[in-house]
Amino acid sequence: MKITVSGYYGFHNTGDEAIALAISRELKSRGHAPLLLSREPDHTRRAYGCASAARMNPAALLGSLLGAQMLWSGGGGLLQDKTSARNLTYYLTLIRAAQLLRRRVVIFNQSIGPLSLEGGARVARVLTGGSVQVIVRDRGSLETLRHLGVQARLGGDPALLLAPTPGLTADRNTVVLAPRGDVQDANAGLKALTALLREKGRRVVVLSFHPGVDDTAAHALGADEVISTSDPARALDTIAAAGYVVGVRLHAVILAAAAGVPFAGVSYDPKVAGFCTDAGAQSVPTGFEAAQVCGLVMKNVSPDWAQVQEMQRRARDSFGWALDG
Repeated sequence: MKITVSGYYGFHNTGDEAIALAISRELKSRGHAPLLLSREPDHTRRAYGCASAARMNPAALLGSLLGAQMLWSGGGGLLQDKTSARNLTYYLTLIRAAQLLRRRVVIFNQSIGPLSLEGGARVARVLTGGSVQVIVRDRGSLETLRHLGVQARLGGDPALLLAPTPGLTADRNTVVLAPRGDVQDANAGLKALTALLREKGRRVVVLSFHPGVDDTAAHALGADEVISTSDPARALDTIAAAGYVVGVRLHAVILAAAAGVPFAGVSYDPKVAGFCTDAGAQSVPTGFEAAQVCGLVMKNVSPDWAQVQEMQRRARDSFGWALDG
């Protein structure tokens, strides 16, 4: 089956690229042919070995829908208007176009929101009526949709299905920090945390998940090493080789869960707290006390690994739910 997949692909954001890698790999392993809508289709084709089309080219979009049996919207946090109402308009318009062309539509392992009152009403209009299958990746999104009158099923982030390179040796003395360049109060806490951890003999590696956006913040923390990459495999291996992860970036903690590395999230957005809650892991606000988070690291405070395994099971099962309808 040919499946067009929309998302925030081709922007060199490691989190979204991890989703792209996981979805394309899983669909191909099941005998299906994904086409990813991307800002940089050539890069996406090379990186994931699947078809790709320009996400903002009307002719390419129409062709991608006409040539497919299904549209998967996701994963990621696409249906929200916190960053821009234009983003919400784009994804809802794509869904409506697929519906008009009588293609099956699946909201695939998204986080829903934050949404304004107007944005919530727009989402409800498109998703109600039973013509769209909705799978979300966290319980908070289930609750958001319940208030909007939309039925949904709980899945899991596709990146939970990724595995690091076999044979990696983990250095339990290494702590990976993953900042966001646009969350300044969290970055101040991370700088203080870096100093505390180094005083206690820990090696601190800062992972910049979105080069060009996070790099300045990453280099300002005073860490032992900074790694800037949009390659999800490299990010996953960096995390798998560490003993603990503290992430402002959502997919830093998701990849830590996938790799079996203890983690704590810094909740700049409800989706971070939502993931940590579902995983039985600790999360702190952006204005956290460095000593508190240092304590989590030193005590190796871990998620509930049984809950993480359940999330991975749901992530895997969600492919079958989406494909079978």
